[in-house]
Formats: sequence, structure tokens, C-alpha cells
Amino acid sequence: MARLKKQERLNRLTEILSEDPFLTDEELSDTLGVSIQTIRLDRMQLNIPELRERVRKVATDNYDKVKTLGRSEIVGELIDLELNKRGISVLETDEALAFEKTKIVKGHYIFAMAESLAMAVIDAHVALTGVANIKYRVPVIAGQKLVAKAELVRVRGSEYFIHIKITSNQDQVFRGKFILVALDGSVIES
Repeated sequence: MARLKKQERLNRLTEILSEDPFLTDEELSDTLGVSIQTIRLDRMQLNIPELRERVRKVATDNYDKVKTLGRSEIVGELIDLELNKRGISVLETDEALAFEKTKIVKGHYIFAMAESLAMAVIDAHVALTGVANIKYRVPVIAGQKLVAKAELVRVRGSEYFIHIKITSNQDQVFRGKFILVALDGSVIES
């Protein structure tokens, strides 16, 4: 790949991050064929924050849209949300989420990521999981980044049918089909 002139590289960096703000400096370095340090200097010149700050900003904007859950109840960082359509969340796994002996992430964390994203996607104030058909496809090792994508495929009365796929490094590690049931808000009044 021929090296880009600095201004072309800066323009390309801005374009790439507008399409996917969750790329690491290492991934940007590989894409643009420059060192990680060059990427960091370019980001500083363009006033583009580091990955964690970019994720935090996008997540904050999306949390305000969620009706069914509180901010702390969503497992992972909510990075994209279009109510009653779709959503995306990201979870950086670590050893605290894994079995001590094998370093494999415990299934209930992966399920909780999927279920909380499904809940976040629907436009209802109160909802419960009525049915969950799930499949764990590949073990997740502590340290892997999980990306969950949810899509609302159908609404029938108070039932919301949501499909979830969770990937790590483009490999599908989990899939789920959820039926969430929206409840009348009076159910939770005391």
C-alpha cells in the first residue's frame, strides 16, 4: 500500500472513525499502514479522543433513549440504539467474568449482555423476557471483546421478537431469539 500524504491520511482517519468509532489505534495503524504512535499524534492533531472516551460518549448518548432499564443494568457499553429497530453493545471481558481454572467467560454474563440489549431495544417502560431460545457456539476466553447486535424482527400485540448475535473477532459466539413481553406500567406501582 502506498503511503498517504499527511493531509490525505488525516482525512482518511476522520472518515474511517466516522464509520466505525470503535477501532483501536492498532487497527487504525494496520489500516493506514503507519505506526501506532503516528495514529496517536494524528488523533491529537484532529482532537479525536482515545477509544475509551469515544465509546463512553457514544454510549452516554444512547443510554438516554433506553426506557426499560436503568443505565447500570445494561451489561456492556451501549454504542448504538434505534428504539424498536436495532441496537449494538460492546463488552470487554476480563478474568473477573471467567472461570478461574479455564479462563472461559461464564455463560450468564454472555446471556445477560444479550438479554439487556434486547430489553434496551424495545420501546416499552416495563418488559420481561417471556421466551429465550439461545445457543452458545464458541467459548469466550477472558480478554476477548464481545460485540452484540440486536434486531427487532416482529411485534405482535405486547410481544417483541428480537434476534441477538454476539461475535468476537468476527466469529459468532452466541445467538439468541428472545420474545419480550411489555407489561402495563400499573403492574409495578406499589
